[in-house]
Amino acid sequence: MKKGKHLAALLAGIFVFIIVIWWNPFGLNNTAAQVLAIAALMITWWVTEALPMPVVALLPLILFPLSGIAKMEEVAAPYANSVIFLFLGGFMIGLAIEKWNLHKRIALSIVKLTGTSGNRIVLGFILATGFMSMWLSNTATTMMMYPIAMSVIQVMETNSKTKGNLNNLAVCLLLAIAYASNFGGIATIIGTPPNVAYVAFLEKHNGYTFQFVDWMKLCMPISLILLFSLYIVMTKLLYPTKIKHDDAAKEMIAFELKQMGRLSVAEKRVMVVFATTALLWITKDLVNAGQSYFKLDDTMIAVFGAVLLFMLPSGNTTSKALLEWHDTKNMSWGILLLFGGGITLANQLEKAGLIQSLGHWMAGFATGGLMLVFIVAVISIFISEVMSNIAQVIVFAPVVAGMAEALKIDPLQIGVAMTLGASCASMLPMGTPPNAIVFASGRLKLKHMTTTGLVMNIISAVLITLFCWYLLPVLVKAI
Repeated sequence: MKKGKHLAALLAGIFVFIIVIWWNPFGLNNTAAQVLAIAALMITWWVTEALPMPVVALLPLILFPLSGIAKMEEVAAPYANSVIFLFLGGFMIGLAIEKWNLHKRIALSIVKLTGTSGNRIVLGFILATGFMSMWLSNTATTMMMYPIAMSVIQVMETNSKTKGNLNNLAVCLLLAIAYASNFGGIATIIGTPPNVAYVAFLEKHNGYTFQFVDWMKLCMPISLILLFSLYIVMTKLLYPTKIKHDDAAKEMIAFELKQMGRLSVAEKRVMVVFATTALLWITKDLVNAGQSYFKLDDTMIAVFGAVLLFMLPSGNTTSKALLEWHDTKNMSWGILLLFGGGITLANQLEKAGLIQSLGHWMAGFATGGLMLVFIVAVISIFISEVMSNIAQVIVFAPVVAGMAEALKIDPLQIGVAMTLGASCASMLPMGTPPNAIVFASGRLKLKHMTTTGLVMNIISAVLITLFCWYLLPVLVKAI
């Protein structure tokens, strides 16, 4: 950010803070006005990126105790929320998968299975990316798939003798891995930060604990539907490649796999830890029901998997263990602080009575039903184009819960719509990190992303609405 814009963004936040405190446009009591002013300051700085988002998330530790709104112990507690450690464990497992190149082997193997025609290559990348994103962050998944996609594009352009639109193939692959990273992640709690934030909110405010496998049962269907719709839109409607099977691409993938050789000892051990962690997440309820000596939960399992990676030897001369502490320098520590700051902010907004009031006020303009779910999904998707989806869910989760309470409808129907919509921003490079990664390739024009993104935003809003209104209540009863 340029110096002038940076200063303007900082001053904008301070100006909004002062306006809310002095003018008090909503006629709030003193405490509520202070909480709202701090919220306005943080949201303004998040949206304008005046400061790094994790730094903004630290402001509650200063401003709430300083203003006497809450004691430091109360403000600091959410920074150690159990869901944060769930994400921490998932991050570390993702680091190990990346460190030992297991992600590349999985991705190439999936693409090898799908075939090498233009459409099948795109399908292979969508499936591989979507699957990886269920377990890793969408940013990490895109970073892993991006070089593979670029290498496939290069080989096709250099060696392909078949007729077809190679430029469309490049656009398809790059946009597909960005969007599939977002859509795939919504299938699991740890796949995308908004899911973690919403599950944490539900556990604290509704007393409803979403188990890992419960979320998969609930959101895997819509994730797969979105991935399928992405394939249809990209290959059939907007960017048809018309590229038939190509031996050069097939040989490149086979060569890459051959170069990797057999699974190394380290890869096998990481795969065992990954599979064990995933299996425990899926079978946790059965394990808990079958004995009374201990009770597993998702956070415990994630941390257990992460600790195992530091304990098990790699069998490699360059690294004693599968993970060493210096490997964690590549982990997104800031996102953990962001969760803590956002949860603290939401807690104080609720404590001051602001969230309930806002929910009732919005409910006065809402008629409920299918249209309300659609409006929430649309607003969530388009807001996340310019605002962090984590911060968005943290701020709006209490609002939609208040609306549901006022309208006496299932809070999950609009809450899940809001959460899923926050992961579907597709129009702008700054909408999500995956969008920014692929746009930086130089192979995409802004019109590619805005056009495709607008179509996918609309389709996502419609599909999420139909899913949440008609299918979600059925799935919730089955869980």
